[in-house]
Amino acid sequence: MKSWTRREFGRLTGAALLTALNQPKARGQAKARVVVVGGGIGGATVAKYLASSATAVDVTLVEPRQSYTTCFFSNLYLAGRRPFESLGHGYEALARQYGITVIHESAAAIHPAAKTVALNNGSKLSYDRLVVAPGIAFRDRALEGYDDAAMEIMPHAWNAGQQTRLLRQQLESMEDGGLFVLVAPPNPFRCPPAPYERASLVASYFQRRKPKAKILILDAKDSFNAQDLFQDAWNRHYPGMIEWLPAQFTGGVTAIDAKTRSMITAGGTFKAAVANVIPAQMAGRLAQQAGLANRSGWCPVDPVTFESALQPGVHLVGDAIIGGDMPKSAFCANSQAKACAFAIAADLTGSARFPAHLFNTCYTYLAPDDAFSNAISFKPVDGKLKSVISFVSKVEESSEVRRQAARAAEGWYDAFTHDVFG
Repeated sequence: MKSWTRREFGRLTGAALLTALNQPKARGQAKARVVVVGGGIGGATVAKYLASSATAVDVTLVEPRQSYTTCFFSNLYLAGRRPFESLGHGYEALARQYGITVIHESAAAIHPAAKTVALNNGSKLSYDRLVVAPGIAFRDRALEGYDDAAMEIMPHAWNAGQQTRLLRQQLESMEDGGLFVLVAPPNPFRCPPAPYERASLVASYFQRRKPKAKILILDAKDSFNAQDLFQDAWNRHYPGMIEWLPAQFTGGVTAIDAKTRSMITAGGTFKAAVANVIPAQMAGRLAQQAGLANRSGWCPVDPVTFESALQPGVHLVGDAIIGGDMPKSAFCANSQAKACAFAIAADLTGSARFPAHLFNTCYTYLAPDDAFSNAISFKPVDGKLKSVISFVSKVEESSEVRRQAARAAEGWYDAFTHDVFG
């Protein structure tokens, strides 16, 4: 089983990218200005790898939060297996070690024709190239009754932070024998295995603290990512605790009654002691406002440069893009960001171009000592990103292989977040 180190993540970035960024500039030539909006995994990675050569590009990162909290591994926090503080990562190293100008402010508007970004404080930033990493937003009126007030009663916990803490508090306060209902969203959405990992790890918490509790998954789909692996694990680790109801059985959740913590479907109403409602998703609001998203709600991009298909000179990375076979995952955002940084560096500095290397590698927990992994490579084919080589764990793997994967996942997290935030 793979054990990740920071050095190996460095190799995955590609020496070619760092070589391209370090090409000498002509004496007296002004630095190219790149503004990156959004300091999540994709945005922070673009900023770091562009700024790796201070003489080539002047990089500004716009991010309102002082610290980024990872959604990945937050299910371990919900299960009481990881402290919340371990999920937080600041931007100090990006500013100190790489010379990135970090502005803790929100972007109010993008003006592609003028090549400016307006901030909420009234100031404007000019750019030669803009990278937008807007993340996700929830679709308006996706579930009747699920508004901001309802989210404080039935949290989504899909943007890690206060919502994650709220869900943990509710799970801790729930009486033994209570019903935890998880509403899983329709495709596409951020991190396809994550709702089912959440159910698995919450079940592990219930086993220890609330053994009479039950979990019900109300799905908007009729199948889900790694379904065979999850259902095998549920039978082995949590027999009789987790029930999954596909959309064909219930018609899917159509409305929420926050006062009674009830989910309403065509097949009936389900009342929960604790409810985790994950709505349908789309590209973040800034992408919608700037005309970067098409009618699907997601952002079409060039699969080599990640330049917007709708707004020239603007690049996008991460969960907001239409990524073909690439899932909406943190590692994919990181991989896209490096390819994007490479393409921008080549255009702005006149450095050589090299083929982009796009990967996804992640670990998913079925129980605290049982995890599975995948490793997939992608390349552009006919204008779309296609998977070309893949490894995915199998149901028949031994318990020792799974224990090794669970241990390797910890090293993966540390190496990955160091690669992003320094």
